[in-house]
Amino acid sequence: MPGSTRSNAGSVRTLLLSLGLAAGLTALLTTAITLRASLAGQPQTAPLPVTTTLFQQQDSYDQALRLTGLLQARDRARLAFEVAGLLLSLSVREGEHVAAGAELAQLDTRQLHAQRAVAAADLASVEADLELARLRSERSTRLQATGAISAQDADAARLGEAALASRRQALLARLDSIDLDLEKSTLRAPYDGVVAARDVDPGTVLAVGTPVLQLVSAGTLQARIGIPAGHVAALVPGQRYPLHLRSGSVAAVLSAVRADLDPRTRTALAVFDLPAGAAALDGEIATLVLPETVAAGGGWLPISALLEGERGIWTVLRLGQRDDGATVAQREAVEVLHVDGNRAYVRGSLQPGQRVIADGIHRIAAGTPVQPLES
Repeated sequence: MPGSTRSNAGSVRTLLLSLGLAAGLTALLTTAITLRASLAGQPQTAPLPVTTTLFQQQDSYDQALRLTGLLQARDRARLAFEVAGLLLSLSVREGEHVAAGAELAQLDTRQLHAQRAVAAADLASVEADLELARLRSERSTRLQATGAISAQDADAARLGEAALASRRQALLARLDSIDLDLEKSTLRAPYDGVVAARDVDPGTVLAVGTPVLQLVSAGTLQARIGIPAGHVAALVPGQRYPLHLRSGSVAAVLSAVRADLDPRTRTALAVFDLPAGAAALDGEIATLVLPETVAAGGGWLPISALLEGERGIWTVLRLGQRDDGATVAQREAVEVLHVDGNRAYVRGSLQPGQRVIADGIHRIAAGTPVQPLES
């Protein structure tokens, strides 16, 4: 009997354990079924709305070639005296406008005036002697005809007159030279202009050619711009070209293009005449804009469609189809050839006619379902 009791107790425990396991398994299955039903009832993620642009293939693109140069006055000179002397006065200031022929500076001319007075006195004395010699020569000619004097005496009188005439010419030349030095002792403006700089002050003893002041012409300004050799042939002297200045754009006339290249910049110098009254200053920068066509296959895309990747590689997202028919973003690599404002000319693995996501690509990963908006 005791053995039978223990056997019954073991059977009861086994039964209870089996029932517990069955109840746990049933609860687990119920939870799984409930969770699956819950998940099956949730809606799928909606595709992201995106704006797109059509990639159109081209064989070339146009760009604006921008060349810079400097504005300069047509005439510019460092004025100096042609004679040495003491600078007595300098009557103009920097920035002052002067007219052609206006007096700018004056040397001390007292010594020249004294030399002229001596030369004038010598001339008066020689002219008196010459008049006497002329009378003597005429008298000698008459006396020689009558035999009253010898031919030698007549020749001496005639040659004496010639010598005095030559001395008179020398003194006249001396006076002309002194008068020229007196004229050169006054520095005058060679053209209408503006005093750009004063190099010396009154009281300075000047050697010949010492710069006194710098004068720039007040007329038309010129733009001097270096042109690459490949674009020189396209320029036509006498034609107007757009120049961009600090004050705005003006149409300047091409005056000339030099036929040689600068060995440093490998460009030819082109000179443009600005229109009268242009709001510009000597030394300002001027920019010439020339159209240029570059032969290269590619197409235009907005800058907002580009995303910079690793190692400087640019990428775009185009529209593609998944196996289930859904529209998704697919990544393509491109090379940027030229940038113009808010658009870029690119080439790469894009095919003509493909639609590219135009903006917001930083929030879209490759493979993301998208919905193109109406455009």
